[in-house]
Amino acid sequence: MTDSSGLIFVSHAGHDGQWAEWVAWHLQDAGYEIVLDLWHWLPGENFVKKMNEALERASAVIALFSPRYFAPGRYTEEEWTAAVAGRDRFVPLVVEPLEPGELPAILRPRIRQELHDLDEAAAVKALLEAVRGREIPTTSPDFPGKAGKGSGSTRLAGRSTRQGLQPRFPSALHDPAVWDVRQRGRNPYFTGRDEIIEKVRGGLLGERRASVRVLHGPGGVGKTQVALEYAHRFAGQYDLVWWVDAEHAEQVSARYAELAARVDVAKPDAGAEINAQYALDYLRTHDRWLIVLDNAEDPRQLRTWLPEGPGHVLITARDPAWKKIVPDLALGVFSRKESLAYLNRQLPTLTDRSADALAEAVGDLPLALAHAAGALSEGTPPDHYLQLLRTNTAELLNDGEVHDYPVSVAATVTLAAARLDAGRPEAAALLRLAAFLGPEPIPTKWLVEARGELTSVPGAPHDIRWPRNALQPLAQSGLAVVEPDAFQVHRLTQAVVRHVTADQAGGPVQDVAALLAAVDPGDPELPETWQEWASLTQHLTATLDAMISKAELRSTYLKAARYLVRIAQPEAALGLAEIMHAKWRRSLGEDDPDTLRAAHMVALALHDMEAYEDFLSLVEDLLERRLRVLGNDHPDTLSTTHDVGVALLHLRRYAEAHAILQDTAARRQARLGEDHVEALFSVASTGAALIELDRLDEAHCVLTDALARYRRTLNEHHPSALETQAYLGQTLARLGRDAEALNIKREVLALRRQLLGDRHRSTLFSVDSLSTTLIDTGRYAEAERLLQTARTRVRETLGTDHGLYASITMRLAEALARRGKTHDAQRLRASLKRHHPPKKRPR
Repeated sequence: MTDSSGLIFVSHAGHDGQWAEWVAWHLQDAGYEIVLDLWHWLPGENFVKKMNEALERASAVIALFSPRYFAPGRYTEEEWTAAVAGRDRFVPLVVEPLEPGELPAILRPRIRQELHDLDEAAAVKALLEAVRGREIPTTSPDFPGKAGKGSGSTRLAGRSTRQGLQPRFPSALHDPAVWDVRQRGRNPYFTGRDEIIEKVRGGLLGERRASVRVLHGPGGVGKTQVALEYAHRFAGQYDLVWWVDAEHAEQVSARYAELAARVDVAKPDAGAEINAQYALDYLRTHDRWLIVLDNAEDPRQLRTWLPEGPGHVLITARDPAWKKIVPDLALGVFSRKESLAYLNRQLPTLTDRSADALAEAVGDLPLALAHAAGALSEGTPPDHYLQLLRTNTAELLNDGEVHDYPVSVAATVTLAAARLDAGRPEAAALLRLAAFLGPEPIPTKWLVEARGELTSVPGAPHDIRWPRNALQPLAQSGLAVVEPDAFQVHRLTQAVVRHVTADQAGGPVQDVAALLAAVDPGDPELPETWQEWASLTQHLTATLDAMISKAELRSTYLKAARYLVRIAQPEAALGLAEIMHAKWRRSLGEDDPDTLRAAHMVALALHDMEAYEDFLSLVEDLLERRLRVLGNDHPDTLSTTHDVGVALLHLRRYAEAHAILQDTAARRQARLGEDHVEALFSVASTGAALIELDRLDEAHCVLTDALARYRRTLNEHHPSALETQAYLGQTLARLGRDAEALNIKREVLALRRQLLGDRHRSTLFSVDSLSTTLIDTGRYAEAERLLQTARTRVRETLGTDHGLYASITMRLAEALARRGKTHDAQRLRASLKRHHPPKKRPR
């Protein structure tokens, strides 16, 4: 099929790594240039980019077919579909039997070479024939009688390449002569982790002498399971596989002494330490061995027990300090895809919805997923398990056993926390504090800025080692993942810590309140503050019951609700605002200023949810209360008066709206200043009312003046300035000044995309507005392109019942009709019958 001058890319599933190495080695030995991810791609490189480059350069793609190769969603699908498009470049080899229906229909006509049922000599011949094509015989073929299958394996134990020793033919004949993984059988439910196992394999193959890799990560992420799967998956490539439980240093020498006895180098009269050294001497002079140091928690003590020689060492550890000594690979929780695959393998009848809810509830932690699968398989209903997770987390996670996990989630956390209490009290205190924050990353700068307020943390507030002296022990014990600018504690660890330290919660809760109150991202109206508000809001809402009544946090909670409104998450804002209002009404009274501010946030959320009747009812009640409590000209009263005018505007009571907004604008300018942002917002809203009253020249004058003031006193990209500019574009379009309107509407859309993103509702409203003018000016194709994309985004973000979805669908139908696509236009118009008619909202 191709000569030896061409490049061959070997495509395989991670599970078939041994086959991939064997195929690549023999092709390379035959003179071909090979690309194999396990050999040539480094950890951290862009996988998709490397794959595309390889496919582009390759003259042939060798595809190793197995059931896992065709598993749904695997990257191998991209490889084989791209290769099939290249027609003759695709060479399928079957390395594991396929069940009927597993092979995609497009590949069934392809001639495939079966390797899995051949001995090595026959497999090498079949491989080379598949690539080169068969040679026409020059002598008489053998009689097809009862001759044997071949002369046996062509194993060449001493040959090597730049990848190291020749990979062995994947066969049970090559199981290690020395194998001891401490009665650990292969996990039949092992799921995912192919990428990390391939990185382990690639890293270990990359060095000539003793190659070491460490898998580090917090407890429960499955480090031991990955090491065990690696040992089983690549067992045939080793003569010796030896497992060392390395949690306690004294166990290590004993295990090496046992190894010395197994390889016949131990001396009966020597002690364990001396015989352990004999084992290390043996490894130094032999190849094809794998040593697994499991739970190697103290790199300082265990460093001397790392073998030397042409073999491989795989370490599992919680302590990230290992990466200072040997190359490391961080292992985290499952991806959601891996979580669902694991649950589906364990519980085939579990619905996708229940599986996703379970994975979310346990934070994709493999150990917790194993616990959940065990409980459900024994009869616990999924909904009941989820309820217990919310109400009795620690007790639930401490109940029952999980196969191949010696300690439960709750016991793991409890023991580690107890050790910290005894030896590193500042770390234990920080863990208790983190338990009342969210499971998302916690910026370490918060700990520095609030250190003086953290009364539950022992030690001097100005200790230059803070927070490193507390974070490092958390990382070493696997209770937190620590990065330079943030640290993170898993949600289940947090729940267990809250449970076991409930009698000590007062101090940490007060410290968390002080910590969060000290964080000030800035004005939530401004997009540049939203990234920090996103982080802060996650932690504000993590333990609402404990924090919502803290006086020092009330202002922060109000700003967080406003942030949620501004980023177009009104449902989340409504949920938070309703909790604030209910709690504060009971504790502070119905007319307390903060209670009324919480009610105002409920109203703003209703506004953005287009519940305009409810919005009007609430702001009218709120206005009556604020007039009575605060007076006519208090800024909060003026804000509510403005909202009444906006509600009337949305309900098409334009004359009433204009009168209220015009009066409010004048009073705000008198009270706050002519160029104050809130005063200008009322001026711009007055202009919007004038548009609806068809007083377009007045609207143009009002809006032009407001925009000039915005640009003079604020950043011209301030969201309120863009809102005013959008109103001005609408006015120009209504005045027939289409060229000016187009320019303004294009500019607003571009700026909103830049500042707010493509999916923000304000951006989508801009698309709707611009498309109207594009259609009016005959630019139907451009309007169609904009609206097709926007319609999809509105459906995904706001839903099909939102008024904007109907509006954009109507405009898209019009654009299609104008382009002669009558059938498509009629289909869209018919689909609108099941949606509410669009609600007008001036932009």
